[in-house]
Amino acid sequence: MKKWKVIVLIIISGLFLTGCGNSNYIMDNKKPVENKETGQVLQKDILCKPEDKALDDLYTKYKDQTKIKYDKLPKCADFKLTSNKASGIWEGIFVKPLAFIILKLGYLINNFGLAVIIIGLAIRLILLPISRKTMKQSDNMKKAQPELARIEKKYANRNDNEAMLAKSQEMMMIYKKYNISPFGSCLLAFIQLPLFFAFLQAINRTPAIFEDKFLGLTLGKTPIVGLLEYHEWLYLLIIALIILTTYLSFRNSMSSNSSGNPEMDKQMQFMFKFMIIMISVASLYLSTAIALYWIATNGFVVIQNFIFKKLDEKENNKDIVIKPTKQSKKKGK
Repeated sequence: MKKWKVIVLIIISGLFLTGCGNSNYIMDNKKPVENKETGQVLQKDILCKPEDKALDDLYTKYKDQTKIKYDKLPKCADFKLTSNKASGIWEGIFVKPLAFIILKLGYLINNFGLAVIIIGLAIRLILLPISRKTMKQSDNMKKAQPELARIEKKYANRNDNEAMLAKSQEMMMIYKKYNISPFGSCLLAFIQLPLFFAFLQAINRTPAIFEDKFLGLTLGKTPIVGLLEYHEWLYLLIIALIILTTYLSFRNSMSSNSSGNPEMDKQMQFMFKFMIIMISVASLYLSTAIALYWIATNGFVVIQNFIFKKLDEKENNKDIVIKPTKQSKKKGK
């Protein structure tokens, strides 16, 4: 399965895992109920009670629709990993632990927006070795591409089982020669995207987070509401930063993950443009808290890829300098 198809599959799976759809929203006359102050749709499965009186009154009004009895929900300051029964593995392993960590750090530093940024960057730091390995895999794939292309050409007109088996064995030898894992370049996407969806749920289901402010912006407010209803023009900067950091991080990843196969690279370019358009539209409806996470982690990726590129250039230049030196020694002998 080609890499871009794998990524699309992960996104779709994530949407199902996170329960994106009307079933998780509080409804009124078949329409999701919104908090008019922020534009946020009310979730049925919040993890703790809101402190804001207006929001508390809104949830009290629709408390019959909440998945856990509203009156029994803990205050966000008292939320624990054991609070409320997890509705499944996804919630128990990803959503609740992330919400718990954000809450604890947010109360410690007295700002949930900063807590979201710090935890997002901490996760990227933990994933750094995998990111480095992914880039190495892509570089090795580029080096192996001419040999793989020759194998493809060799068996182009043969579809019999014997030819297919021989082709598979020869390709596996090339992968082994260049230390390539066929699914190595997809590993980061398998980890990163579920974490994003987990962050999305942890934030949207934790009132203390989306009630807080960062640089004067309410963390639960969406840019489209901030711009149209409150004329808070700082949201234009938020949208611009989301699009810019996404574009730069995707462009760098596309460059480093080029397969050397023109057809496959063309498909990746299409996927790249599609994702930029999709995220640009989605940025209007993301809460400020998620926007901060997105901007911080994408900014980290841009800097990370720049450093990786410089390290690779340094290693390549070192190899070029060493090789002539060895040849000159042989001539001297």
